[in-house]
Amino acid sequence: QVQLVESGGGLVQAGGSLRLSCAASGLTFSRYGMGWFRQAPGQERELVARISIGGSTNYADSVKGRFTISRNSAKSTVSLQMNSLKPEDMGVYYCYGKVLSDNYWGQGTQVTVSS
Repeated sequence: QVQLVESGGGLVQAGGSLRLSCAASGLTFSRYGMGWFRQAPGQERELVARISIGGSTNYADSVKGRFTISRNSAKSTVSLQMNSLKPEDMGVYYCYGKVLSDNYWGQGTQVTVSS
């Protein structure tokens, strides 16, 4: 059974930092591209950052220079370091893993940024 379990969300003041982690199990982690999406209330889920099996990264324009995605194949984890957080970064952050037609999602972790 594949599981992606996020942690690290919470409440932070604008300008602060949070680090999200996602622990993957039940899959061959090294075969999966990994990433983070977020969804704000009333809005569609949007891609925040992704990292390929080779370590190539892509970021949404809104988070470039502030967020950093990384993966640790030895621990089967993917992390998202979020700095200089803004109120518009608030939402539920979801970890995902993808290879070919297989897609898996975590349950989400809430990030709240107070202004």
